[in-house]
Amino acid sequence: MSEVKYSDPDRDHVFGRGYADIIDLYDWDDQIRLVEQATPRDVERVLAKARRNIAPLTPEDFAVLISESADLYMREMAELSRHFTQERFGKTISMYIPMYVGNACTNKCVYCGFNHDNDFKRVVLDMEQIEQECKAIRKLAPFENLLIVAGEYPTLCGVDYLEKVLRTCRPYFHNLTLEVQPMRSADYERLTHAGLNGVVCFQETYHRDSYKKYHPRGMKSHFDWRLNGFDRMGEAGVHKIGMGALLGLEDWRGDVMMLARHLRYLQKKYWKSRFSVNFPRMRPSESGFKPKSIISDRQLVRLTFAFRLFDHDVDISYSTREAASFRDNMASLGVTSMSAGSRTEPGGYTQPTEALEQFEVSDSRSPREVEEAIFKAGLQPVYKDWDAVFD
Repeated sequence: MSEVKYSDPDRDHVFGRGYADIIDLYDWDDQIRLVEQATPRDVERVLAKARRNIAPLTPEDFAVLISESADLYMREMAELSRHFTQERFGKTISMYIPMYVGNACTNKCVYCGFNHDNDFKRVVLDMEQIEQECKAIRKLAPFENLLIVAGEYPTLCGVDYLEKVLRTCRPYFHNLTLEVQPMRSADYERLTHAGLNGVVCFQETYHRDSYKKYHPRGMKSHFDWRLNGFDRMGEAGVHKIGMGALLGLEDWRGDVMMLARHLRYLQKKYWKSRFSVNFPRMRPSESGFKPKSIISDRQLVRLTFAFRLFDHDVDISYSTREAASFRDNMASLGVTSMSAGSRTEPGGYTQPTEALEQFEVSDSRSPREVEEAIFKAGLQPVYKDWDAVFD
């Protein structure tokens, strides 16, 4: 297999090719046309295929279900989405909570509050502070799924630091997931031995030509390096791989079409891993960035139903970016995991500082309030889905 070099802040490494060499087979405008050209008859055909459940839906079928033509069939899509969700996941919602360990970042993403050029207090927690955060979170609710988040600053929050973080958090939580800068396969594998269970990474946008204008500087500016990061996770045997696009940078239909194709590729190549998807919408941040594309609540609902029909097994997550009432209504219709009580600044659970939040939280309810709403929906909140015995 041929190899390609990527620029690393410290030194050049050589890595094998991955999905970045496949994505260009799919023309962006063609993906949007698949959505725009879908007719009500196409929707009826795809829904009939979904009901029979003989073969998985294709990305082309998915395009039909996110189209405006599918709007007349939302009730049937909701019923099918609920059916397939409960068939695979039961009447449960997996609960998780994020812990931000650092907001220092070398990237200059134009839409992000952590942008390197933004003038605010930068914080990177030490191990004693992290342990205090763990203890504070455990007092909120019996969380076992912890999402560890840091800005992309390899010299401050690199693999050595992250290994210490994982080992510090592991006595308090059974399931540890990282949302940090993409790393080498060898680094991911190393971290699995320190307690890492999953990795979340957002491609942000799959539009290759526009990607650079949103990410002009920093390691994140390298489209291929970020996109092939999911291959490196799979090669390292990461148990669960989380993916998504930031809806608002480009036409959301193009991004979710590319996301669906990317998921299918990863599932076939790294079939031992589990997968999750998230559909974060642009939210206010220090950057003041205005979204280029707006996805409405109704369109996001339709997208959620479409993704559940497209893939019955994928975990669909809604974070506290979304409003409380919206999350409550979607809890029984396709969503399988939710965060609660989120603080998006380092040290937010113990001694909230003046450190900037990455984005504004829309659902500010306590974990217990979210749990109560889930119970009212006839569902069971689940705080644990992994045990140390499996490591």
